[in-house]
Amino acid sequence: MSALALWWSAPGQAEIRPAETGAGLLVETLFSGISRGTERLVSEGRVPVDEMARMRAPFQEGEFAFPVKYGYSAVGRVADGSMAGRTVFALFPHQTRFRLPSAQLFPLPEAIPPARAVLAANMETALNILWDSGAGAGDRIAIFGAGLVGLLLGSLAARLPGAEVTLVDPLPERGEMARQLGCDFAPSARAPIDQDVVIHCSGAPDGLADALAAAGSGATVTEASWHGDHQVALPLGGAFHSRRLRIISSQVGGLPAERAPRWSHARRLAKAIDLLADPRLDLLISGETAFGQMPEAFPAILADPATLCHRIRY
Repeated sequence: MSALALWWSAPGQAEIRPAETGAGLLVETLFSGISRGTERLVSEGRVPVDEMARMRAPFQEGEFAFPVKYGYSAVGRVADGSMAGRTVFALFPHQTRFRLPSAQLFPLPEAIPPARAVLAANMETALNILWDSGAGAGDRIAIFGAGLVGLLLGSLAARLPGAEVTLVDPLPERGEMARQLGCDFAPSARAPIDQDVVIHCSGAPDGLADALAAAGSGATVTEASWHGDHQVALPLGGAFHSRRLRIISSQVGGLPAERAPRWSHARRLAKAIDLLADPRLDLLISGETAFGQMPEAFPAILADPATLCHRIRY
């Protein structure tokens, strides 16, 4: 059975191409979600050569830079087999229908509407970042970057008992979103200081320097942004050493070492889906476009800094 899929054929140029559905249970796609940060780098051909293998999406077709079929946030309804009628999430690109083995399909709990479930992959990233940061109850936590991952991360950190969570972002309109998710908000120029835990996920090179300035003595700064082929300059002079700061990376491709003996990627994704049972998260869907309109709309969606999760409707 044939399908239609979105491809990047050249920098900033998206197109719809015929696709095969593959093998396994048939899923008719209802929605897919655009992960703006990563998909913008892919659309611009900015995946470094030495990272091309690690950056492959689970069911990607084509090769970096172009042409490539990329994406990892699909929600659909199973049309046949043992799971017929179930609504599921899959780490699959933007495609009208596809087949996968049942082990690669994650059923949605009844409490989670399909339209919200497109956040699952980004929630999984946020959960992994929270683990890597070591944040705990009562901590003062600063999160730099109130984009999609930063807001999801804030929603999780705010659930820690007694935690004081501040989202830092230059866009003042993100303040109300932060407060609705249980966080304080600060513009970049008034970021808090002496924080126990600092996490950077703005994607902006200058943001990591700001994050270092917010860290208290002996604190760890978790770098969750991926800068593609861009170089980042850091202020490692001054008080960096005397304050005994640390910088660690977080990347969703790997589980934290202390959890790896007990957690699998499948268990982590299933938990991320469970964490979407929060109606407040609907405010993170910043727009929706029909699949057939995406070749024209895709570049502008990725270029718009107001984009959080843009949903594709099938």
